[in-house]
Amino acid sequence: MEKGIPGDMYREHMLELYRNPQNFGVLKNATHEKTEYNSLCGDEITVQLLVKNDVVRDVKFNGSGCVISLVSASLLTEKLKGMEKDKVMEIEKKDVLDLLGVKITSARIKCVMLALDAVKGALK
Repeated sequence: MEKGIPGDMYREHMLELYRNPQNFGVLKNATHEKTEYNSLCGDEITVQLLVKNDVVRDVKFNGSGCVISLVSASLLTEKLKGMEKDKVMEIEKKDVLDLLGVKITSARIKCVMLALDAVKGALK
């Protein structure tokens, strides 16, 4: 759980991001795109990035999935804006888990990582 935010407030924040995710939609001028699918639960996320001079200028995602996968995608895409491509490729599972700020069971890790897997796949 994020420091300084009571549990109920943080859960409400996550539900709000699920209902109204940041950067959800289609990026018409994308230079990179990748879709990832979680066969265990059916979640599917497509990430589109606009990269110029090796910097992420804009990013959007769309698809469907559980609260964890969509909230992770929302938080991650917000973090990516303005990042250098090399720095994006260095993002690890721990970084995404830190963005979420809640404990995740091992069965849900694929949901958490879906958007990052799509981002890295698109940038390769």
